[in-house]
Amino acid sequence: MVWPIGQPAGEFYSVSLRSRDLWRELASLGVLKIEECGSFHLAHRDDELAVLEEFAAKGTHRCELTTASEVTRLSSLANPQDLRGALWSPTELRVDPRTASANIAQWLTNQFEVRTAFGTSIQAIEDHTLIAADDRRWTAERIIVCGGSDLETLYPQVFEKSGLVLCKLQMLRSIPQSQRQSNAPHIASGLTLRHYTSFQGCPSLASLKSRIASETPELDRFGIHVMASPRPDGTIILGDSHEYGDAITPFDKNEIDELMLRELRKVIQLPDWSIQERWHGIYAKHPTQPVFEAPVGDNIYIFTGTGGAGMTMSFGLAEQAWARWTGETR
Repeated sequence: MVWPIGQPAGEFYSVSLRSRDLWRELASLGVLKIEECGSFHLAHRDDELAVLEEFAAKGTHRCELTTASEVTRLSSLANPQDLRGALWSPTELRVDPRTASANIAQWLTNQFEVRTAFGTSIQAIEDHTLIAADDRRWTAERIIVCGGSDLETLYPQVFEKSGLVLCKLQMLRSIPQSQRQSNAPHIASGLTLRHYTSFQGCPSLASLKSRIASETPELDRFGIHVMASPRPDGTIILGDSHEYGDAITPFDKNEIDELMLRELRKVIQLPDWSIQERWHGIYAKHPTQPVFEAPVGDNIYIFTGTGGAGMTMSFGLAEQAWARWTGETR
């Protein structure tokens, strides 16, 4: 998901829209496929609709309130039972992360003679020389360390003071559904309103959070808010949960999967709820910044920790950072 609607108004939202433009540019060049599918935040409770009304009234994001009947006309996935309405945003994209990175790497090779060393672990950087685990070496004038969730191999002393925290999320993928809809919107639930910072200024959000904490404290315990993204092959990506820091273990919890499915059944409808794949991911997240950036040498920078907004923010953040480091702009 490329998800600008989750970014707070101002600079972060602007960066997310710039990232969106760059995804669209890559698609126009034939590098990868995207779907400009947009998104619905569904309201199945009155307090959820109140938050959405307050958010739309701000006018800070490209979005609008829509009726339950309009939602069900545009999305066969939305559960019409008790549906009060929804927030429609046209800015969200669907990009397949399983193929996007490889496609971009191949394009960079073909167009700019970039060499990508897949399956290569850099164990040390000495002066301006990168040293791989198999002792291969490369020397570069400028080095950018984007280590994802690895905060221990390179510059652990910097990461220790960075404020970054690891987050684990569990995800599901349904079997292909008999009913398929072209360019179907992403679906988010009322639970999602307490997760994304874009909604934090809404006056009714506090009472919504209080109601969820009282009715379903287990959702807060595992950071569960449910979303669904239909894929062109008929499968549905379902998620997700959030466990942080010391709560992370290598073992996935069936309890989390069952809670997600329980909540998803309230907001979406599927002909077949059979699950084809289950997995987890771990990312690094900064509590206040969209990315952690630190100089660690002459023209050597750490640039990582985009959290769960990596696909949404990465291109825009990278463009800004490159301009700062080099003075070069497009």
